[in-house]
Amino acid sequence: MTYAGVAVAAALSFGVLAAETWAARRGQAPRDSLRIAGLVGSRGYHLAWWGIALTILAAPIDDLWHRLFGIDVTLWSPPHLLGLAGAQINSIACLLIAREAWPAGGRARTVALALGGLLLFSGFQTGVEPSLRTAFLHGGVRFFTYAILGALFFTFALVLTARLAASRTLPALVAAAAVGLQLAVIAVGDVGLAVLQPAPALGEALADPASPIAVAHEISRRNGVTPGRGYTVRMFPVLPAILVALIDARRRPVAAGLAFGLGLFVVNGVMFLRAPAFAHAHPDPLDALLAVVVAALAAIASTVAATAFEARLGGATTDARVAAAAVPVTRGV
Repeated sequence: MTYAGVAVAAALSFGVLAAETWAARRGQAPRDSLRIAGLVGSRGYHLAWWGIALTILAAPIDDLWHRLFGIDVTLWSPPHLLGLAGAQINSIACLLIAREAWPAGGRARTVALALGGLLLFSGFQTGVEPSLRTAFLHGGVRFFTYAILGALFFTFALVLTARLAASRTLPALVAAAAVGLQLAVIAVGDVGLAVLQPAPALGEALADPASPIAVAHEISRRNGVTPGRGYTVRMFPVLPAILVALIDARRRPVAAGLAFGLGLFVVNGVMFLRAPAFAHAHPDPLDALLAVVVAALAAIASTVAATAFEARLGGATTDARVAAAAVPVTRGV
């Protein structure tokens, strides 16, 4: 499934660049096109291609990593994070393409920005999820690793999407849709496993009680749920995202971002404190205070980055490409 998704994204991203490169040779390149490494296209499609190319590069590196160090069932290995970073760059490119391809104020642009924001937000959710293992094993300040990382990454995605789409409610819609998307992924996986019936290969990983997959199974056992079916954590960002919509990230981005970070901290703390799996790792008040300060600073920094990035994207795109005017191609590096 991963390779199929990467193949589709690569084909679409490179395909558009190939088509526009061919058009440029006939003097019909759209306005604002760039030529980079011999390929002609918009900033959005260049970013999409180079992002997904990074994910493609991560595949042989991951194979080499496993040959050198064995199988590690974790997302937080260097090649896995490299692949995820490329996918996130591709998702950011989708936001840029939405602004390039459709006029401001139109429904098509809003829908495209919502889908791009959903991909970006869901990618960050995937990257942050292993923080549950950190909380389980270490406790203390790291009991709130999910909230701290979420304040840093989720805030960026939601504030950026809200401001690019000029939509007050979009952050809440994106967070809710992300829950549905993850449930759909689980359903597709269940169907695939039922049809293919692969031979289990988790014995070695489960033999090490500190391995990520073994810890995930232990957390599920203590909470009395089936491994991979802990839906509650996937809903953590929804309530804080509603705060972003209420405060309105379009007009008060810092306040909205801070509210999201603090809201996520509260949800993380309350739900983990109530979960039997984390009973042994409860933090003391000083650890909780330090964690809330870090989460607040992460949310503010993320909001500032999102607003600056939105301003940069806004200055880099126009609706001129909609007219597909034929002009000379500019050169970039």
